[in-house]
Amino acid sequence: MGCNFSKYIACCWSTEKQQDRPVPEVQDDENEDNNEGSDLLPFHEFTFGQLKNATSGFAVENIVSEHGEKAPNVVYKGKLENQMRIAVKRFNRSAWPDVLQFLTEARSVGQLRNQRLANLLGCCCEGEERLLVAEYMPNDTLAKHLFHWETQPMKWAMRLRVALHLAQALEYCTNKGRALYHDLNAYRVLFDDEYNPRLSCFGLMKNSRDGKSYSTNLAFTPPEYLRTGRVTPESVTYSFGTLLLDLLSGKHIPPSHALELIRNRNLPMLTDSCLEGQFTNDEGTELLRLASRCLQSEPRERPNPKSLVTALTPLMKDSEVPSHVLMDIPDVSAAAPLSSLGEACQRMDLTVLHEVVEKLGYKDDDGTETELSFQMWTNQMQDTLNSKKKGDAAFRQKDFKTAIHRYTQFIEVGTMVSPTIYARRSLSYLINNMPEEALTDALQAQIICPVWHIASYLQAVSLIALGRDREARMALKEDNSHRTHAGFSMFGYIAWDRVVYTCA
Repeated sequence: MGCNFSKYIACCWSTEKQQDRPVPEVQDDENEDNNEGSDLLPFHEFTFGQLKNATSGFAVENIVSEHGEKAPNVVYKGKLENQMRIAVKRFNRSAWPDVLQFLTEARSVGQLRNQRLANLLGCCCEGEERLLVAEYMPNDTLAKHLFHWETQPMKWAMRLRVALHLAQALEYCTNKGRALYHDLNAYRVLFDDEYNPRLSCFGLMKNSRDGKSYSTNLAFTPPEYLRTGRVTPESVTYSFGTLLLDLLSGKHIPPSHALELIRNRNLPMLTDSCLEGQFTNDEGTELLRLASRCLQSEPRERPNPKSLVTALTPLMKDSEVPSHVLMDIPDVSAAAPLSSLGEACQRMDLTVLHEVVEKLGYKDDDGTETELSFQMWTNQMQDTLNSKKKGDAAFRQKDFKTAIHRYTQFIEVGTMVSPTIYARRSLSYLINNMPEEALTDALQAQIICPVWHIASYLQAVSLIALGRDREARMALKEDNSHRTHAGFSMFGYIAWDRVVYTCA
């Protein structure tokens, strides 16, 4: 590392013997909350139908959290009708039987608004369903970037930023009367669009109706929790200490083992070899001292969040450098060039859209034709099939009013569900200057098949026609980013959509 190692050991050992030295407190009475998320809407109570639509029926491909017997509450990604991306946590049916307790807890957490949090936007409580809705953080967890990195390890300056932002989040919550955080760990720290670290709001809710659930390995739980089964503000500080060890070592070292290494002066085991030369003797010593203070067996000897912020702030390096630069990620704010179809949507070129939708055909509806063939012996099914054929002929001949009428006849029978029919009727509505109806059909097409990007393009054009340009840009930007990550060419969208729908 970038310091004399024997001096580093001596300095840490001397510090460890002086652990009763208090961490300096912040003198300010209160944060000014100058980084609160003021642009977010107030807490909202969603219907179950809204969240079902937003997650495409809680589709498996929208699951973003690990789940199983030990973590039965699944988190899904989704998108509201205004194109806002959300994360939806759906609790198992045995959780939160008390409706009032759930609503009270959710509303309380929903009052928090801060840029250090992945804020809680709303909830849903219908029948046995209990769901939370939060801001969606698209760039994985601290655990992924710290323990399971693929290209290069997280830099020291970024690790310090994570520690400080997390401490600031805890200080904000404490100042707002939410000092308890359940199961604080590296999976609870998320990264937003700009790769800034944020604390998940889900941990501010109790994990279960009695608040006794703790999902991490017991080797990492606070000593007092093992005795009482309760989370206290001091327990949160203890968990923060384990995160400091994670950041320093790049490994998930049990606190008892870490303290033993400190006592035995075996510090190389506590420092990530990938950080060599990135921090000074004093910086390493201070972070290790702070972690040791957080991990004190007596809760009253641990620092509070305000003290953590005070201790970490002077350690910050490259504070003006954007997080995505520290993470060696290309500028995420720079707009990638749109595909040729995206550009056509932006200029409202419905002729190009019509050509694309017509060429796609019904590759997405392979099962529809087969199912119809078994039911064609009834007059009703024959009439339904004829409505579809007449709608297709009208669509091909650009008689869009007739197409709307015929496709509506097909849809109203309700026997078959076809995303292509909804897409074609959506475009027909657009050409007939009926953007609200067009948007509804485009959303319905995406609910049926979430990965079909033609539906996203139709949504974008509908939103432009409605004067909702910001939401339209979000739809086009998100769709373009999906295609960039997937490695598709700008002119390969027709073939790609066919492949997806053949497999869907």
